[in-house]
Amino acid sequence: MKKKLVALLLVAMLAFGLAACTTGTDTPPTGGEKDGIKIGISLPTQREERWVLDKEAFEKNASETGIEIAIQIADNNATTQQSQCENLISQGIDVLICAPHDGDAAVNIVEMAHEAGIPVIAYDRPIMTPDLDLYVTFDQYEIGKLMGQYMVEHLESGNIVFLKGDPGDPTCVPLAQGAKDAIQAKVDSGDYVIVMEQDVKDWDPVNALKIMENALTANDNNIQGVIAPNDGTAGAVVEALAAQGMADGSVIVTGQDSEVDAIKRIIEGTQSMTVFFDVRDLAGAAFGAAVTMANGQAVRDDGIYEEDGISFPQLVFPPAQVTIDNYKELLLDSGYMDPKDLD
Repeated sequence: MKKKLVALLLVAMLAFGLAACTTGTDTPPTGGEKDGIKIGISLPTQREERWVLDKEAFEKNASETGIEIAIQIADNNATTQQSQCENLISQGIDVLICAPHDGDAAVNIVEMAHEAGIPVIAYDRPIMTPDLDLYVTFDQYEIGKLMGQYMVEHLESGNIVFLKGDPGDPTCVPLAQGAKDAIQAKVDSGDYVIVMEQDVKDWDPVNALKIMENALTANDNNIQGVIAPNDGTAGAVVEALAAQGMADGSVIVTGQDSEVDAIKRIIEGTQSMTVFFDVRDLAGAAFGAAVTMANGQAVRDDGIYEEDGISFPQLVFPPAQVTIDNYKELLLDSGYMDPKDLD
């Protein structure tokens, strides 16, 4: 019991400490530590490497602290996610961490949880209701901005394909806006011409492949840069370019998530860059915040997230640009990725 109590305190301190690094706000914990905490976690998919890593990070936090968790995977289906969250709520969880497949549809999940007296933390993707208790995320606008900045720094002029993520995912709005703002001066001057701008439903590489193939056909392969919204879609873009004998690095291709295959493509020179954010930090912060909430204590935040007149508290972590020049330092030296995985 004493060992478990110490672990609980450490997790609570993690949540407060991470927030304190960015806000400087002093909100001391109140009350004692609750025994028998159970945290429900709903993730959208395991089809992408980064969500596999998130799941593993949550499981590691649970194992190290002895806190019970129940994880459900929605397989990119909003209806399935709602049903799974209903099940988690019925299990008597203390807090729900939800990475929504659809940020609007998940509003019902928050309402159901609150009716049961359960606070909800939106994980990596916002749930669009002012009743949300906390949003833990990476800076999505900055992620997009890093993509656009790389394009501007490495491509003087040319035709651009601008791909965006799933339209049901609210993170796609700041992500796309960040990229668009970074390249806007080039677009306004005429140096860049956006020849295709399109959403990629479910962030599905198969959909991204079809879109890129159509863009190449419509423009007689006259494409010099592609804003791909994540590494999965970037891989599809490279596949389409390879089919036309164009995957030689001459076409700038962005990405995010720092997946193993993306780093391999960066080493090969077929993908130009990706964006790194350490999901271990994000999962740890969400987990720690959940424990703090389960104990009836106030969680620090970095201020307010606001979109379309809806606002709620958020805790934000910064991303970093990854290229051939710094991937070893950011990913290998930090222990985030095993060098053997790149062999």
